[in-house]
Amino acid sequence: MKICSYNNALPGLVEGDLVYPLADALSAVGATRVGASMAEVIDALSNSSKAKDAIAQARLGKGLPLSSVQLKSPLDNPPAIWAAASNYRAHQAEMIERVGSYDRSQFSPDELMAEVFLKPASALVGPGGTVILPKIAKHVDFECELCAVIGKEARNVSEADALDHVYGYTMCWDISVRDPWGRKHNTRNIRKGFDTFCGVGPWVVTADEIGEPQDLHIHVEQNGKTVMTAHTADMVNGLRAIIRFLSSVSTLKPGTLITTGTPAGVSQLAHGDTLRGTLSKVGEMTLHVIDEA
Repeated sequence: MKICSYNNALPGLVEGDLVYPLADALSAVGATRVGASMAEVIDALSNSSKAKDAIAQARLGKGLPLSSVQLKSPLDNPPAIWAAASNYRAHQAEMIERVGSYDRSQFSPDELMAEVFLKPASALVGPGGTVILPKIAKHVDFECELCAVIGKEARNVSEADALDHVYGYTMCWDISVRDPWGRKHNTRNIRKGFDTFCGVGPWVVTADEIGEPQDLHIHVEQNGKTVMTAHTADMVNGLRAIIRFLSSVSTLKPGTLITTGTPAGVSQLAHGDTLRGTLSKVGEMTLHVIDEA
């Protein structure tokens, strides 16, 4: 299934070129409260025995043309947005060249995963959204990543069981200031935390339709030119390891986003740019870029 958020952050079921409203169906069967957040919707779809009835009821309703709705970030206020850092060797190498980053090639898996950081929910934008380049920034890059959505609460989970806690997958754009503040010290939370610096979408595809998360292709075009082509098998630490590590530190609540790091191919953004990313089995998402007024 594909679960989206549309218009005024309403939950929807995407099938073909139609969106079936889910909010009334979920509340009618008692799976969620009226006005539930998207994190609550993901929780219900993952864990409520009534969710199947709600999906069946929604499919009996009138679908809205996908072209007639405005897709939003699939989650607007997730419990957390965890982001893996330097999780592809080729990206590690390009960052040494781009900003003089330090060599991580000898780090153990957990030493590298300890560089994970948090992005604020205020940074979220959805499909077709606009990235605003801050006045203070002299250099901003895009990064494009596979992002997992937690469905079942996870604490001290083994790698073998990690994917049992994933509801589905989406795409994440980790927009990042490189200059200033990108060379001398660890400033990720600030450099990557500006408003509009976390594009997520176009929807959440359930885990059963994705299969193996380490077997997906990422493709990005900037102004029509291919700038990134990658495969998730090339991650240093796969999603299972990331969930194992994070859940040893913090309880991962339903709706939590875990974005898995960018491959090589990051590129500087400029006013007027258009980004188009494709993640196999998930879909396509476009972002627009403007300078701060």
